[in-house]
Amino acid sequence: MVVKKKTAKVEAVVLDEEKLHKLIASLSVDGGEDGVRQVAQTLQSCLELTEPVQQIQLVKKAGSQLEALSEDHDGAPLEACLHTLSLVFTSLQAKNPLRRAIASALGSVPAWLQERAVSTLSACLSDCLSNPTSDQYPHIVDTIAACLDGFNLGERCINKLLPEVLQFLHKGLSEYLHQNSGLAGRHIAQAQLMHSCLAAVKTSMLVIQRSQETLSAALQAPQDRCELEEIMSSLLGCYTHILTDEEFVQSVQSTAGMAVVLLSRSVMGCGDEVASVVCSLLRSSSQGLDSAPRWLQQRCEALCTSARPPGVSLYLCHGALAMLIWKGALPGPQWEELLLLVPNTLLDLDVSIKESSTAMVVARVLTLWSSAALDFLQGEKESCPPRLQNSFRGGSELHQHLLEHIYSHWEHPLDGVRHQTRSLFRNLLLLHQHTNPSVSDPTEDSYVTELTRSLLGLEWHMRGKYGSLGCLVELHGAGYLLHIQPQLPSCLLGLMGDQTLAPYASDLLERLFVSHKAQLAGEAGEEAWMERWHQTWVTPLLQVLCRARLDQTTYILDYFLPKLLRCSPSSLGHMVQALQDTPPCSTGPSGSRGALGALMTCLRAARAQGVVPSSKEGLWGGLVPLSLLQQALVHKHDQVRMDALGLVCESHRSTETLTSQEMELIRHFLLPNLNSQSPGVRQQTVSLLKKLLCRLKDSTLLLQKRMIQERETEQRDGDQNTLHLYKEFLRWLCARLLEVLLPGASFSKCLMSLHLLCLLGELFTFSAGPDVFALAEVVTSDHAQNVLYCIASNFLEVKQLASTLLRQLPPSAVGLQDPERMQGVLQAALDLSTSTKPFDSVTAALLLNLLLHQPALGQALLHSARQQGLHFQPPSSPPQASETVVFEVNTLAVVQFLLLSLQSEVSRAESSLLQAAASYPLYGRAHCITAVLQHLNTESLSQTEQWRRLVSELIAVCYRMSDVVSPVVQSSSPEGLIPMDTDSETSAGLQRILQEIQPRDTNDFFTSARELDTQRADDHTQTKNTHTPSLNTGGEGYRVTAQMVLVCCWRSMKEVAMLLGQLCQSLPLHYTNHAHTHTHLGLITEEQVEGVGLYFRQQLLQSRHRGAFELAYVGFVRLTDMLCRSGSQALQQLPARWLSEVLEEVKSSDPSSKLCATRRSAGIPFYIQALLSSEPKSSSCSLLKMTMRELISLALPSADRNTDSSTVPQVHALNILRALYRDTRLGENIIPFVSDGMQAAVLGFTSPVWAVRNSSTLLFSTLITRIFGVKKGKDEHSKKNRMTGREFFTRFPALYPFLLNQLEEAAATVESDSGQVKLHPSLFLLLLVLSRLYPSPMDGSSSPLGLAPFLPFIMRCGHSAVYRTREMAARALVPFVLLTQVPSTVHMLLQELPAEPGPTMQHNHIHGTLLQVLFLLRCYQTDSHRPLPAGNGITEGLRQRMWLASGQNRCVVTRGAFLDVLVCLCGPKISLLHDSEVSDLRQEALSVLMSSDLVTSSTSSTALGPGSTQYLLSLARVALSASVELPELWGGARLTSQLLQCLLQSPQYEVRELALEGVLRRLQEEEEEEEEKKRRPQWVEETTLSNLTSLALHETHPQCLAKVLSVLCVLSSSGELGWRDGVKVLSQEEVLLHLLALAQDSAHSVELHCAALTLVSQLVVQLVNSDPQGVSAVACLAQWGALVCSCCSEEQPVEVKLMAARVLVNCTASVMSSRHLPLGLSTTVSLWRSLVTLLQDEDQDVRDSASDFISNVPAPLLSTDVTGVSVCPPVALDSGVGLLCRLFEVWDQVPAGVLALTEWLLGDEEGREEAAADEASSLDEEDFLFEKGDLNLWAEPVQWVKLLHGHISSLIPTFKKSAGVSVPDQIHQIHTLSTQAQAKALSSQQALGSLPPMPQFSFTMEHARLLLRLQRATLALDVLQRLS
Repeated sequence: MVVKKKTAKVEAVVLDEEKLHKLIASLSVDGGEDGVRQVAQTLQSCLELTEPVQQIQLVKKAGSQLEALSEDHDGAPLEACLHTLSLVFTSLQAKNPLRRAIASALGSVPAWLQERAVSTLSACLSDCLSNPTSDQYPHIVDTIAACLDGFNLGERCINKLLPEVLQFLHKGLSEYLHQNSGLAGRHIAQAQLMHSCLAAVKTSMLVIQRSQETLSAALQAPQDRCELEEIMSSLLGCYTHILTDEEFVQSVQSTAGMAVVLLSRSVMGCGDEVASVVCSLLRSSSQGLDSAPRWLQQRCEALCTSARPPGVSLYLCHGALAMLIWKGALPGPQWEELLLLVPNTLLDLDVSIKESSTAMVVARVLTLWSSAALDFLQGEKESCPPRLQNSFRGGSELHQHLLEHIYSHWEHPLDGVRHQTRSLFRNLLLLHQHTNPSVSDPTEDSYVTELTRSLLGLEWHMRGKYGSLGCLVELHGAGYLLHIQPQLPSCLLGLMGDQTLAPYASDLLERLFVSHKAQLAGEAGEEAWMERWHQTWVTPLLQVLCRARLDQTTYILDYFLPKLLRCSPSSLGHMVQALQDTPPCSTGPSGSRGALGALMTCLRAARAQGVVPSSKEGLWGGLVPLSLLQQALVHKHDQVRMDALGLVCESHRSTETLTSQEMELIRHFLLPNLNSQSPGVRQQTVSLLKKLLCRLKDSTLLLQKRMIQERETEQRDGDQNTLHLYKEFLRWLCARLLEVLLPGASFSKCLMSLHLLCLLGELFTFSAGPDVFALAEVVTSDHAQNVLYCIASNFLEVKQLASTLLRQLPPSAVGLQDPERMQGVLQAALDLSTSTKPFDSVTAALLLNLLLHQPALGQALLHSARQQGLHFQPPSSPPQASETVVFEVNTLAVVQFLLLSLQSEVSRAESSLLQAAASYPLYGRAHCITAVLQHLNTESLSQTEQWRRLVSELIAVCYRMSDVVSPVVQSSSPEGLIPMDTDSETSAGLQRILQEIQPRDTNDFFTSARELDTQRADDHTQTKNTHTPSLNTGGEGYRVTAQMVLVCCWRSMKEVAMLLGQLCQSLPLHYTNHAHTHTHLGLITEEQVEGVGLYFRQQLLQSRHRGAFELAYVGFVRLTDMLCRSGSQALQQLPARWLSEVLEEVKSSDPSSKLCATRRSAGIPFYIQALLSSEPKSSSCSLLKMTMRELISLALPSADRNTDSSTVPQVHALNILRALYRDTRLGENIIPFVSDGMQAAVLGFTSPVWAVRNSSTLLFSTLITRIFGVKKGKDEHSKKNRMTGREFFTRFPALYPFLLNQLEEAAATVESDSGQVKLHPSLFLLLLVLSRLYPSPMDGSSSPLGLAPFLPFIMRCGHSAVYRTREMAARALVPFVLLTQVPSTVHMLLQELPAEPGPTMQHNHIHGTLLQVLFLLRCYQTDSHRPLPAGNGITEGLRQRMWLASGQNRCVVTRGAFLDVLVCLCGPKISLLHDSEVSDLRQEALSVLMSSDLVTSSTSSTALGPGSTQYLLSLARVALSASVELPELWGGARLTSQLLQCLLQSPQYEVRELALEGVLRRLQEEEEEEEEKKRRPQWVEETTLSNLTSLALHETHPQCLAKVLSVLCVLSSSGELGWRDGVKVLSQEEVLLHLLALAQDSAHSVELHCAALTLVSQLVVQLVNSDPQGVSAVACLAQWGALVCSCCSEEQPVEVKLMAARVLVNCTASVMSSRHLPLGLSTTVSLWRSLVTLLQDEDQDVRDSASDFISNVPAPLLSTDVTGVSVCPPVALDSGVGLLCRLFEVWDQVPAGVLALTEWLLGDEEGREEAAADEASSLDEEDFLFEKGDLNLWAEPVQWVKLLHGHISSLIPTFKKSAGVSVPDQIHQIHTLSTQAQAKALSSQQALGSLPPMPQFSFTMEHARLLLRLQRATLALDVLQRLS
């Protein structure tokens, strides 16, 4: 994106009257020379003008006139001209182009006049510098800077006035330093001061730089020297002050650091002495300062104190690098010393700094240093000094330290730090290259090779790795990396599925393929190299695109493909050819896009890049046939459809003409794709169609322009024709989109349609004026009404879009000008504003906002007020008022009306809250007022007096509302509060309840709970959360639930907060500044704002209902934002004051305090969060620092706080800290306090008070997320949420000693020799944190923060008597052992195990050690990808301790653990051990297995006791590996059958389940590998099969039974099974009956139900295929059909519906579309009906799965456009019904079919009963607060009914031809259906008539339901009449 540079604002000269007159008078020249007179006149005209641009032109003219003057033109007039120019120059504001023009004019004076010009300008400047006021400082500083900005004369002036200028700058800086101390809390003033201070320091540096010679001369001269030295010393003092005062922002301190070095250089020159002084400053020692002048020495010594902040060294390093010259040879040894000292100083800082912003500066300065070192090496003509050469070479100590810095920062959360780290890495490689110029080939450079290998060996989730490899590619070429790791391209493409890694991987891929292409092109001949390049980069890409899951390829399309095509446009042809050679219906694995999808993806990317040829030569150069595109546009997969749409819509040229084919494709795409459930797909669709419409608009303008210029008639006619096509297309689009917005349309369709209509409104208006497309003609009033009724939708987004669209539609269609219509809408809005349903108030607000633009609104309001009996007089608008005034007056009228209503309702609520909750909850009105005020421009109001009065009244009514409802939300248990009245004295009852609440409004319930008054308890405690009897007060019946009261109260609190926040934020403030007597007129006063702040404080600190305080927080944030930006000093200082007050209150809180200590401190954290987030991020964050210090000191445990009462402040502090660490707006500023927070959380666990431990837990989990990031997957131990130990302890150095000490303390308690369980409270937390760290192979051995000291303690934790602790210790140990150290560590652990049984054995120790061995081996297995090194001693160690796995070991837990270790080594195909070792180990394991309880079936040792099941499972894993997974490696197939039999007959169900899972997994793997060979695997012998079938008949455990049925499913798909029950062989029918009974009885277990029904269905399909005609004799088939149909109903679990979809898809060909009707018509039609139901299911997976039936339909029955292709559900639904109609013809069952479909059309019997019940209950609709609408948000019955009617109509002619109505049964059925339909139509019409006016708003669901019933009945009647 091109960002335009801001142009400076040109302002006219502003001088006070007196000065201006004097100047003009001095320029009035009568006589004198012509030339001077002309100049004077020009300047005089210039001063008299007020137009700045003309002034610039006149100054330029004066400049050229001055240039032309000759020496004889002299005298007073000329003096006056120069004086005028100088005076105007010094009086202009910063960055005014006029000043530049004057500088140019003065700079162009002839040489003879220059001296006088300098004198005049100097005099003016000197005037400015003498006695300025503090307000003038910034202006004068800017003027000085302007003199040095390319203005030669100005520079001479500065040199002339040097002491004065420097004196002034010192004076200014001193003033700023003084002011800064008094600005605490006033952020805006502070920010302005920082800006001025920065400008002053920069200008002083500029002066010193530009006047170097003058300065040196003056410092040598004896007379000026003392004065100048004093000024320079004072300036240096100011710089020092800034450097050491942490209140200054970083940019000012950093500039001051540069200024110190610059000043030292200016005084001492560029020799060795200056380097010596800078070295001393960096070391903070006074040695080396001797060579400096005395005054400089003294000032530098002040900087060299030990107490200076660590940042000083950092800024001085920056200064040294920026202000000293490093190019070329260095002046002396001290410079070399300095060049090496800078990085070491920075690296020391690296560990001590905490702020991320400082880390950013360190990273930047290190990169700057590496650039300086490179500059020196590149500029060095002679050889580099040996000391520097050794330090810069790779492998040196400095190099290692810098690499360690890179490795610990390349994952830093700040993007800038990561970027600088990458630059530093690149520079280090270049430094190494420059020190080794002789080695050009990287393969010969051992350092580079080793570095590359170690980088490639790192795990790919480390983002820093990518940038570093990118640097290697840049310097050494891609060929070098590909040579080392040829699989790199596929490996990187595999990572593109991860959103966090995709940008990095694609960036590296781009560098690789661009570099590789250049390398190959340079090496070989044309053809050969391109083929090799395609093989390396394009082939893997196409494989991934075709076969990977869609969500994994999204980022390939976004990041990688466009880059590849940009690099090699010609590769597109290769891609298209390769993909079209693959058959189009090969879909790849399920969930992938297949070849068609991949083709669309490639073409889309190519077209967007402009690679595809233009559309002149057919569609995209004839690259792809049209039919293929049509298939892709309705493909099942979202992404394929999006890519196809992208291909049509995206274009490289925005004015490219749309072809008729493209418009046709959009027509094909639109309707099936409007109803998309996925928000991402909807967003993409709208975005792509927007591109298309923009292109259409731009090309229209181009065509119109061309038609005006065109001479050729043919060309003009062509353009005219295109425009006509455009018009037709747009009108079609508009009509289609409006037509779908019917009542009952799905949410997603409404959303999409409204989005697209709003786009049409923006790009092509709906206005009725003359327009080329005249879209207004398409919009009828019915369409507009439907859009209006969309505002009643339950979805906020639909409401808002409909409201936006209504403003764009033609007013005549919307019809709100009609008084009756407006009155109706207004009344609906006012009624909805008192509804008890919360979303109704949003509808009301949107309707009111629509009416605000209508001039007659005032009269309508007056009419409504009279009806309600309100005394309301609307404000009158002046005649002929503008739209803005009408809008303002209407807003005022609406707010006044709502306020009046609200005031009367609040008065009534004060007497009875219950009545208010049931009849007129207050929040609706308040919400409407807030919403109406949001659209008002408050800066330009005409009725200010009325508004002021209104604001005061609004604030007052808010307080009253709050008083009414706050007792409920502030009670100790608002959710359980049921203020019910059972007598008619409502007010007295309410008062009584509030009396009961009142005393509990503190934390007393910690110590003494109160009881309700027993005499009165009866009438309260009886009422549970149900309806109470109706109260008849004034004839009005209503019912109240506790839920209603609570919702009324908390929502009212919410709306009060939002309204007060809105008023404070948007209304102009009325205040008087103390410094000036100027009053800013506004609508809201300072006192009102402060009052609102105190109100929020009370609510946030005392509310206990989460809804109430969370939303009060939103309002309060608006207020704090406004306080910070307000011009009032009093208001600016409020946040700081409030913060210190609340912290004091927290500190002194105890159980009697009103602060809520339960509910995570309720609103207190929110209050503090809001106050802190108002502090600008760029400030010094003093409030945040102060708050965190206070809170952390409270949160840390202390000896005097151990009782319940004294821990309340600690609990508050922990809860507040948690909220602050979670607050994203505090961003990186909170990171310095993470270490302290972690310490508080861990230590909090040791507290004896439960509340403290609970809050510590919450704080701990927040900190884990803050440090390691949000969990990116379900895997708790994923490496994505981990950090290297070095990076962790570099960022949080204070945690190193803390965690180590805590772990040591905890580990000391775990020894379980005594047999007692001691559990240290914080051990679990410590192990949890440590298990998130891992060693980096790049960590240096010298690291002071190494992980080695933790190892012994973690190992000791493995001895704990607590199982979970042992497991955690094993998990935590893994990261601390480097991959290369795993073998030796495992060996050492195995040596600790006893070699034989003994009396002193500790089984806890043994188990802990075995777990550690197991976890280490598993880690090695996943990360190493190579076997353990030879001679590791592990096999030997295990074989010596094999007794642990045998019966000699009496402990089954350790026996199981030892077996798990054996499985880990012997189980995998590619073992970690060498072949001979592993085969020996397998034999030993087998002998243990064969003598074990599993095989011998003796249950003596393991029948009872803990751990026996785990032990048997471990044995079973060994047996599975030997029998199913890898029998050939364990001893051949002889074991398979025997071991499987033992496993399947085991008495433990867990063992049977594990065995069945293993068998199922192997079968599925084999099925994938050998799709075409459909035969039973050899290893499943007859005995095994017999075991499986008898298990299926007798198994009692549901999971095992489900698994065995799944196994049989897989086996039966490869041929018929022989079912045996012992010796008895069962027939197919017996099996079917048994399984059907099982399926029917197993509905309680979803897994079993699905498995049984899937198997039955497979058997049914086999039965039908074997004998299609004779199958009808099998009695149970109808029963099976009914069971399948029952699985398709809406309320079934998703898994069951998915299974039913698969069943129906599998039996489509043989059962449902067979010519022989094997199941009879009735069952077959019911199966089709079930399929149709699934195609309209709410779950997208179910719909997608059901739509696969298309690919199983016999080809002759299908229409050509959908043959064998996966299509989206809407298309599948249409095709499915069409197919069924064709099948009726094939079966010769058209009459029966038509009647069956008519029954579908009419709707089923239950539906009618349900509707009748609904009708009866519609009176009670008000009682349900949160109405649950239809569950299925996707299905659209209205559209379905239309589609069905269309298909039935197409069958009627055949019906009449074939038989007419001849069968009496059919005549009777038609008659019955007609009667039903007529009754249904009549009852629907009556019910619709009985609804109140505008039912679309008040009874939305009911109205839509009745309309649908009426439409069903009407269409059914239409069909039946045509039949008879």
